[in-house]
Amino acid sequence: MKKIILLFSHTLTDVQMQDAMATFGVEVSLALPENLQTLWSNVPAELEALGEYLQQFNDYLKKELNQGDVVLVQGDFGATCAMVSTVRLLGGVAVYATTKRNVVERLVDDKMVKTSIFEHVRFRVYE
Repeated sequence: MKKIILLFSHTLTDVQMQDAMATFGVEVSLALPENLQTLWSNVPAELEALGEYLQQFNDYLKKELNQGDVVLVQGDFGATCAMVSTVRLLGGVAVYATTKRNVVERLVDDKMVKTSIFEHVRFRVYE
């Protein structure tokens, strides 16, 4: 069963899951375990290098990733770059989500309130 593994700080929306199913033929999404999710969402800025920190994610992918599975990788730039390489080495397809931003402005209590609404457009394979 082909899956999309989330190295991502959010959950997939229904639209994103439908896109993953239609574009890549995935049947299921796999979120990180809670402990890894917390670590992925909070990569310490103070670390000089990420190799040791990311080892637990490498181990997780070695266990969960099957040839051809899709991995949505978004987060800390350095961690993302490293994990895209790992996904490729393990035979997976590393992707990121693209969005369109719609800005809505409205007057509230004599103040202009600006709201950005992000809408999923597509997944793009890292090149």
